[in-house]
Amino acid sequence: MFDLRVLGFGYQLRVKALARHLLPWSAGSMLLVVPTGLLLFIADPLALLANRVFLVKLGLILVAGINALAFHAGPYRHADAWSGRGPPVALVHALLSLALWIAVITAGRLIAYF
Repeated sequence: MFDLRVLGFGYQLRVKALARHLLPWSAGSMLLVVPTGLLLFIADPLALLANRVFLVKLGLILVAGINALAFHAGPYRHADAWSGRGPPVALVHALLSLALWIAVITAGRLIAYF
């Protein structure tokens, strides 16, 4: 939802106001995602480490995290001045974020088949 707002959807909402509501939910979701991922990994670590799709998924998560850090360290600091869409660099971060998380989900689904 946050990336869509940066892209200009829901422009009536201020970016920082939306972030105040969504980012705690994102952080809180890690309380569910990390333990379930660890349980999956613990079940058969050698098979997962040999699975290239799993390694691609981990790499995508790393790149998505770096993208988020770069966004928050860069264009997000000036989000109060945005009225509709964010500046071009913020749009690139938002599009990259959407693409990366869709790829992470897709890789996660494909782990079972490779």
